[in-house]
Amino acid sequence: MRCLSQEREQQEKEERERIAEENLKRVEEAQRKEAMERQRKEEERYRELEELQRQKEEAMRRKKAEEEEERLKQMKLLGKNKSRPKLSFALSSK
Repeated sequence: MRCLSQEREQQEKEERERIAEENLKRVEEAQRKEAMERQRKEEERYRELEELQRQKEEAMRRKKAEEEEERLKQMKLLGKNKSRPKLSFALSSK
Protein backbone atom coordinates (compact mmCIF):
# COMPACT_ATOMS: atom_id res chain seq x y z
CA MET A 1 0.00 0.00 0.00
CA ARG A 2 2.79 2.36 0.90
CA CYS A 3 4.43 1.98 -2.51
CA LEU A 4 1.21 2.75 -4.38
CA SER A 5 0.68 5.88 -2.30
CA GLN A 6 4.26 7.04 -2.87
CA GLU A 7 3.99 6.26 -6.58
CA ARG A 8 0.73 8.22 -6.81
CA GLU A 9 2.30 11.16 -4.94
CA GLN A 10 5.27 11.05 -7.31
CA GLN A 11 2.97 11.04 -10.36
CA GLU A 12 0.93 13.94 -8.97
CA LYS A 13 4.12 15.86 -8.23
CA GLU A 14 5.39 15.27 -11.77
CA GLU A 15 2.01 16.33 -13.19
CA ARG A 16 2.07 19.58 -11.12
CA GLU A 17 5.62 20.27 -12.32
CA ARG A 18 4.62 19.64 -15.93
CA ILE A 19 1.62 21.96 -15.63
CA ALA A 20 3.74 24.62 -13.95
CA GLU A 21 6.33 24.35 -16.73
CA GLU A 22 3.63 24.65 -19.41
CA ASN A 23 2.15 27.66 -17.66
CA LEU A 24 5.59 29.27 -17.45
CA LYS A 25 6.14 28.67 -21.16
CA ARG A 26 2.75 30.23 -21.96
CA VAL A 27 3.54 33.27 -19.82
CA GLU A 28 6.99 33.67 -21.39
CA GLU A 29 5.50 33.38 -24.90
CA ALA A 30 2.82 35.97 -24.08
CA GLN A 31 5.48 38.32 -22.69
CA ARG A 32 7.63 37.81 -25.78
CA LYS A 33 4.69 38.57 -28.08
CA GLU A 34 3.80 41.63 -26.03
CA ALA A 35 7.40 42.89 -26.19
CA MET A 36 7.51 42.35 -29.96
CA GLU A 37 4.21 44.21 -30.41
CA ARG A 38 5.44 47.06 -28.23
CA GLN A 39 8.65 47.25 -30.27
CA ARG A 40 6.68 47.21 -33.53
CA LYS A 41 4.49 50.08 -32.32
CA GLU A 42 7.54 52.06 -31.19
CA GLU A 43 9.20 51.56 -34.59
CA GLU A 44 5.98 52.57 -36.36
CA ARG A 45 5.71 55.71 -34.21
CA TYR A 46 9.36 56.51 -34.92
CA ARG A 47 8.73 56.22 -38.67
CA GLU A 48 5.67 58.48 -38.33
CA LEU A 49 7.73 61.07 -36.47
CA GLU A 50 10.48 60.87 -39.10
CA GLU A 51 7.88 61.39 -41.85
CA LEU A 52 6.36 64.37 -40.01
CA GLN A 53 9.84 65.87 -39.59
CA ARG A 54 10.59 65.35 -43.28
CA GLN A 55 7.29 67.00 -44.27
CA LYS A 56 7.96 69.91 -41.93
CA GLU A 57 11.45 70.42 -43.37
CA GLU A 58 10.08 70.22 -46.92
CA ALA A 59 7.39 72.80 -46.10
CA MET A 60 10.04 75.09 -44.63
CA ARG A 61 12.19 74.71 -47.78
CA ARG A 62 9.19 75.54 -49.99
CA LYS A 63 8.30 78.54 -47.85
CA LYS A 64 11.88 79.79 -47.96
CA ALA A 65 11.99 79.35 -51.75
CA GLU A 66 8.68 81.21 -52.12
CA GLU A 67 9.94 84.02 -49.89
CA GLU A 68 13.13 84.27 -51.92
CA GLU A 69 11.14 84.30 -55.15
CA GLU A 70 8.90 87.06 -53.75
CA ARG A 71 11.96 89.04 -52.64
CA LEU A 72 13.47 88.77 -56.12
CA LYS A 73 10.17 89.95 -57.66
CA GLN A 74 10.12 92.92 -55.30
CA MET A 75 13.75 93.75 -56.17
CA LYS A 76 12.84 93.67 -59.88
CA LEU A 77 9.89 95.98 -59.31
CA LEU A 78 11.71 98.39 -57.03
CA GLY A 79 15.07 98.26 -58.72
CA LYS A 80 18.25 97.05 -57.14
CA ASN A 81 18.61 99.99 -54.74
CA LYS A 82 14.90 100.04 -53.90
CA SER A 83 14.89 103.81 -54.36
CA ARG A 84 12.46 104.12 -57.25
CA PRO A 85 9.90 101.80 -58.83
CA LYS A 86 10.47 100.68 -62.38
CA LEU A 87 6.78 100.55 -63.11
CA SER A 88 5.27 102.39 -66.00
CA PHE A 89 1.84 103.81 -65.50
CA ALA A 90 -0.05 104.55 -68.66
CA LEU A 91 -2.45 107.42 -68.40
CA SER A 92 -5.54 106.83 -70.38
CA SER A 93 -7.46 109.76 -71.78
CA LYS A 94 -11.14 109.44 -72.23
